[in-house]
Amino acid sequence: MWHAMFDLDLTLAEKVIRAVSIYLFLVVALRLAGKRELSQLNTLDFVVLLAVANAVQNGLIGADNSVTGAVVGATVLFLVDAALAFVVFRSRRAQKVVEGTPTLLIRDGQVVEEALRREELSQDDLLAALQSAGAQTVEDVRTAWLEPSGKVVVVPNLHRQNAHHYDDLKARLDHLTELVEGLAPSGRS
Repeated sequence: MWHAMFDLDLTLAEKVIRAVSIYLFLVVALRLAGKRELSQLNTLDFVVLLAVANAVQNGLIGADNSVTGAVVGATVLFLVDAALAFVVFRSRRAQKVVEGTPTLLIRDGQVVEEALRREELSQDDLLAALQSAGAQTVEDVRTAWLEPSGKVVVVPNLHRQNAHHYDDLKARLDHLTELVEGLAPSGRS
């Protein structure tokens, strides 16, 4: 009983080839899935992730249920991931191929509609990302782009932001002036 726990049903070479193949397939599939999916894992995406994990399990380890097979498969995945991370770190070209490039979403306060369609982002998704970065409207943003990681980077429109600050400060000053004038004795001005 216990002796079969560590016996490989497949050769070590086949284990390695299976693990590398599945890893590369998943890298390509996630790259093709798009940037948005990486940042917004909803219930449907989570179900797909679980189903994919289950679907690739047999491809990864074959009919082998041994502890040794699982350890070999996991070790190969970690090694391939580390090797690919090293290559991506060293090569700008490899980084663009594996991770992708940023996508410009807003240019000079104007939404780049084609980019939203290509990335399958709705106006509501974009506005939520802008608001989480501190902007209230698209006009408050000079530039925004979607990173390959799925994060939206926002560069505020400082002129518009300064105008908002000026209006806010002026309103507060006017309010304070009214309060101070209300404190003055009625016979004196």
